Amino acid sequence: MNYQETIDFLFGRLPMFSKLGADAYKKDLHNIRELEAVNDNPHTKFRSIHVAGTNGKGSTSHMLAAILQQAGYKTGLYTSPHLKDFRERIRINGEMIPENYVVDFTERMQEPIAAVEPSFFELTVSMAFTWFAAEKVDVAIVEVGLGGRLDSTNIVTPEIAVITNIGWDHMNILGDSLEKIAFEKAGIIKEGIPVVIGEMLPETQPVFEQVARDKNAAIYLADQQQQVVQWENGGVKLSVTIKEDCRVDGHHYLLDLPGVYQLKNVLTVIQAIRVLQQKGWSIPESAIHNGLAHTKKLTGLHGRWEQVGKDPLVILDVGHNEDGIKAIREQLELMAYTRLHIVVGMVKDKDVSRAISQLPAHATYYFTAANIPRAMAAEQLAAIGNAAGLKGNTYPDVNSAFRAAKDAADDKDLVLVCGSVFVVGEVNP
Repeated sequence: MNYQETIDFLFGRLPMFSKLGADAYKKDLHNIRELEAVNDNPHTKFRSIHVAGTNGKGSTSHMLAAILQQAGYKTGLYTSPHLKDFRERIRINGEMIPENYVVDFTERMQEPIAAVEPSFFELTVSMAFTWFAAEKVDVAIVEVGLGGRLDSTNIVTPEIAVITNIGWDHMNILGDSLEKIAFEKAGIIKEGIPVVIGEMLPETQPVFEQVARDKNAAIYLADQQQQVVQWENGGVKLSVTIKEDCRVDGHHYLLDLPGVYQLKNVLTVIQAIRVLQQKGWSIPESAIHNGLAHTKKLTGLHGRWEQVGKDPLVILDVGHNEDGIKAIREQLELMAYTRLHIVVGMVKDKDVSRAISQLPAHATYYFTAANIPRAMAAEQLAAIGNAAGLKGNTYPDVNSAFRAAKDAADDKDLVLVCGSVFVVGEVNP
């Protein structure tokens, strides 16, 4: 197979969550253990940091990777899903996994694939871990795909575990309460391994504290041990001063991720770095400053309040659940524009009504659907939107909606694309 044939095989032959939703989710670790055994358990051959959470785990993972790269560590990064290119999921020091490695690994694994019948995600995790081990990374930042306890990534024994926050998402799989969702995320906490919690809620605190006690794991609450004392949103940069609980003075950082919701994530990142430093990792302050200032360049992160055009201002953001959309709305309240145009598409297994109700009623909407089976039909989304007071037209595909929004926008307007990772991934700015 050549590279395109390999990608077609991966996307077409293996069960994919982006296509099937819950039907592609394997609720145990049997398959990944089988795949790992075939490759001599590569996950045991590098150090790792395991990152879970409802929102912010991608940004947090990328910021951690950027800082560790700047500290001189050869850093693997596994995230999902991708926006444009499958290889975005698997990187070392920001460089995507080579096409020929994807081809060779997939060909070599044909027999185990036939025997194990893994999901797309399980095989992708195995591919990442095998490449990281072969390239002898110093550390890999491993982002959980879904949940935590039963996620394929949960075979690693990390240096630290990080859980960014708990919110309403994937309730059909993870549970119908914040406590149940928190329990699934807390499944990444390992015996004696410290855990950093980014944002604690009254409903989730007892869950995390109990699991940490059971696992003899030190627990660090980032939002209690770090405090944002000053911040300023400068369009394409976010300036923030953070005071740590044990210090009188504050540290000033400049982030190239301008979304104000990154204030929560950066507290989590700094707390995780402090724990690593306590464990003996060599991470100078200069690495923290440089990593945060150049995360996008160092790790290839896109789709987080990302400006891709001006006159009119065009923003892409992968916020796709209730808390993600709420964060987008709060960011919009800080923006200056004449009219607001929102291109939105959702997947049908989300609590769409809950998420869409967070969007502002004064915008003009361009309801659409990504080209995946899980996408909610534009007409159905428009009906839910109309019931929430959102007005606009439907469009058969993402780019026709995007073109219509840009054509209708004046120079001082703002065009936002949001609602689904897959919608943002299809946009051609």
